[in-house]
Amino acid sequence: MEINWYPGHMARAKRQLSDQLSRVDVVIELCDARLPFSSRNPDLMRLTAKKERVLLLGKSDLADPNLTNQWLNVFKAQGLTCQALDMNKQAKAALALIDKAAKETVERAAQRGIKKTVRAMVVGVPNVGKSTLINRLHGGSIAKVGDMPGVTRSNQWVKITPYLELMDSPGLLWPRLDDPIAARRLAYIAAIRDEVVDTAQLSIQLLTDLIDMAPQAVQERFKIKDLSLRGPELLEAVCQGRGFLMKGGVFDTERACKVVLDEFRGGKLGRITLEAPRKEAQEIKPEKTLEKMPEKDEIPEKEEEHEQQ
Repeated sequence: MEINWYPGHMARAKRQLSDQLSRVDVVIELCDARLPFSSRNPDLMRLTAKKERVLLLGKSDLADPNLTNQWLNVFKAQGLTCQALDMNKQAKAALALIDKAAKETVERAAQRGIKKTVRAMVVGVPNVGKSTLINRLHGGSIAKVGDMPGVTRSNQWVKITPYLELMDSPGLLWPRLDDPIAARRLAYIAAIRDEVVDTAQLSIQLLTDLIDMAPQAVQERFKIKDLSLRGPELLEAVCQGRGFLMKGGVFDTERACKVVLDEFRGGKLGRITLEAPRKEAQEIKPEKTLEKMPEKDEIPEKEEEHEQQ
């Protein structure tokens, strides 16, 4: 299944992000703890490389805690300041990491008699929880939140404390999703809109991956008797197990697709991480993606109108 989605508003957002970086003291990169590799945009890593950075593995309550710890060790070995984050319980723990990252900047300002207001930018691919994090830290619904990519369309500054401001930025994918594994996994977590993918193929592939990783959870949740099934027969088994039947006993595969995707995304199958550090090092090479990154945005601004409809 080929996935290639880079709407016009992302091209504009990338330019805006580059312009704002000069005003930013700290960059907070948020990725999905279920996809600690694929949900990190290599283009964002390159753009923010010269800034103080904090990496947060969001939605950690949906991920395998053992694998999350392994990923944290990998990132710490790379010199990154990082932490796993359950948005519902630990959002304010991010404040301590921001303070740590901005410490030198604040101290230099203090030496000049200035009480520094730290400005931090929150970045990441779509639908990893950037706006949710800002709302949790702010204590109210000030940033737009949605369970789909593309909700945040422009940069907005939010005052968290008298001396800390956060900027919410639109989610950014990279223009060429050349790696089919990474693209597919991003679609699993709704970082890519369901409307631009074949949801039947996506659901079948997700079920296949989940059977490899958590067969018992799949069997219990979807009442599939034969886990050796593959292809369309898998969706039919979900329909049969969950009773998704239309008039005449016809399988309601459209409903099955929606339920499979929604229940994985909502953590109904348990805490599952789709990427392990050693395996991912062999499967996906971000430096390869960077080498192929075009000099200019591939999709012109005129396509933005279509995306916003």
